[in-house]
Amino acid sequence: MIRPYIAERRSWLLLLVFLHLLILFVAAIDASIPLMPILYITLLSSIVCLLFIVVRYYKETRFYKQLQVWDHTCDPASSKEAASPFERIVEESMSAQTLHYKKEASGHLMLLEQEKDELLGWIHEVKTPLTAMQLIIDRLADEPAKARLEYEWLRIHHLLDQQLHQRRIPFMENDLYVEDTTLAPVLFKEIKDLRSWCMQKGIGFDVSLEAERVLTDAKWLGFILRQILTNAVKYSESSDIAVSSREEDGHVIVEIQDFGRGISAKDLPRIFERGFTSTAMHQDSAATGMGLYLAQKAAESLLIRIEAESVYGSGTTFRLTFPLANDFVRMTGM
Repeated sequence: MIRPYIAERRSWLLLLVFLHLLILFVAAIDASIPLMPILYITLLSSIVCLLFIVVRYYKETRFYKQLQVWDHTCDPASSKEAASPFERIVEESMSAQTLHYKKEASGHLMLLEQEKDELLGWIHEVKTPLTAMQLIIDRLADEPAKARLEYEWLRIHHLLDQQLHQRRIPFMENDLYVEDTTLAPVLFKEIKDLRSWCMQKGIGFDVSLEAERVLTDAKWLGFILRQILTNAVKYSESSDIAVSSREEDGHVIVEIQDFGRGISAKDLPRIFERGFTSTAMHQDSAATGMGLYLAQKAAESLLIRIEAESVYGSGTTFRLTFPLANDFVRMTGM
C-alpha cells in the first residue's frame, strides 16, 4: 500500500520537497539571510511534514485496505467506514452499484429458474409421445425397420435424458440419497435399455461382479453408467463389452472395457471437457461431447473417481473408484 500511496500523493510530496529546497536556495544566494537558522527551521519543518505524512498514510489507507480484503458478495456499507467526503462518495457509489447488480442478478436468476422449469416440463411432456412411439415400434412386424426405429428412438431418449440431468446437476446435492446399493440391478437395467442397439451391432456383455455392493446414489450411478455404456456401444462393432468389479484397499472399483475404436492419445486428456468431441472422427455429427462431461460432474458429487485408459484402434477401459463410507461422513460433516 506504500507504493500506491506515494504514487497517489506524488505531486504533494514533490511540492513539499520543492518548497524546502527553494527556502534553502534563497538562503544560500542571499547573504543577508543567515543560513544556519534557515537550515534549522527547514529540518524541523521536514520532520513535522514527515510525521504528518506518516499519520495521514495510516488514516487515508485504512479505508482502501478494507476494500482490498472486501468480500464482494457482501454489501460494502456493511464493512467499510468512510472517514472523508471522498471516501463516502466511493462508499455510496459502491453501495448503489452493488444494490443494482444484486437486483439485476436476482432478475436473471428468476429467468434462469423459469427457463429451467419450462425445459424440464417440456422434457417430461416429450416423454409421453416417446412412450407411445415405443409401443408402436414394438408392434412392427418388419424387423429391419423396427431395429432402425428403435435405434433412433434410443438416441432421442438419451439426448432428452442428458438434457434432463444437465439441468439437475447444479442442484444435485439436493437430490442425493446415498445408501448401500447393489450394483447388479443398476447395471443390468442400463444394459437392458441398450439391448436393441446391441443386437443390431452384434455386441454382448461379459459381466463379472466380485464386489456386489457400493455406497452411492443408485439413480445417479445409473446415469453415470448409462453415459459410459452408451459410448462403449456406440464405438464398438461385433465385440463384447466386459464389466467387472473388485475391491482394493476398501474401495470398490468398477471397470468397463470395450474393444472398439479407442481414443487417440491426444484426445484422452480432454474427453471429460464440456462439448469436446474426438479430433480423429470430428465429422461425426451425432457426437455431442456432453455425455462424459456430465458423467464426470455427477461423479464428483458422489466422490467417485473416473479414469480412462485407451489404445487407439484396440479399445477403451473406464474405471470407477468408489469412496469409503468415511469419505461421505467427512463430506456431509456428520
